[in-house]
Amino acid sequence: MNSILVTGGTGFIGSAITNFLALKKYKVVVFDNNSRGKLSNIKKLKNINFIKGDIRNYLDLLKASKNIDTIIHLAAVNGTKYFYTKPEEVLEVAVKGIVNIIDVCKKRKIKNLFLASSSEVYNIPKKVPTNESEEIKIPDVKNSRFSYSGGKIITELMGVNFGKKYFDKLIIFRPHNVFGKNMGNEHVIPEFINKIKKIKNNTLEIQGTGNEERSFIHIDDFIKAFEVLFTKGKHMEIYHIGTSEMVTIKKLSFYIASILNKKINLTYKKRLKGSTTIRCPDIKKIRKLGFKPQISLYEGLKKVIF
Repeated sequence: MNSILVTGGTGFIGSAITNFLALKKYKVVVFDNNSRGKLSNIKKLKNINFIKGDIRNYLDLLKASKNIDTIIHLAAVNGTKYFYTKPEEVLEVAVKGIVNIIDVCKKRKIKNLFLASSSEVYNIPKKVPTNESEEIKIPDVKNSRFSYSGGKIITELMGVNFGKKYFDKLIIFRPHNVFGKNMGNEHVIPEFINKIKKIKNNTLEIQGTGNEERSFIHIDDFIKAFEVLFTKGKHMEIYHIGTSEMVTIKKLSFYIASILNKKINLTYKKRLKGSTTIRCPDIKKIRKLGFKPQISLYEGLKKVIF
């Protein structure tokens, strides 16, 4: 694997993967329309080539994939608010995107494909910590929240079924709440940071009861996990990337307030319909390949804030 195409490569996770690969001396082609990412996220290195294009456009993707032997597919419309406000775009990018990826791989005879899925595919899991064999599901097809998870489920289905015939290495990875600098403002950690910085009357409003639980992985640990998966992952396997350190949303808000040296009082509003109450991955599978998380949530938050 020497020439790698990264779709969504100027986004938060995509740019981190791009920069990691480039520093490892791979030739990297970044394919993105910059609708959410920024060109400034990727390093100015000779072995990174940026091509602007839309994952929904087959000809754009075909052009970008010339002389490529590996694709890492991350292009997606992420951010919870978009699941509710732009579900048709979320689905179009996901579904047309994976169809075009598979077709381009067949056309170009690209044999290595890494697909980014999401912890969203579980909604509310039956077992926590949750391993990769957990049931993935759409609880309510009429709820726009599931536009994103539905698109990721389709991506996985396309991957595993075409992977058997057309690929030497097809790997799916499911990130669990990756955070770090430059991640955008559509996620809980940057949202809390921004609100607490500007807080008035020490009052912070949060969704739900505050007892909802998550686990978060810092982007530096994510890249270490991705490196392990990229070099040692097995064909036709699915891997979680995350940590098993769980925290309530209430405690998360107090962590951030503590680092910012702010005092807060919490008020609560109704949780959005379809959002999950708990999410934490079982990471035994990727641990067996050699990954070990190094950065605690609190230390990771300090890296983001300072």
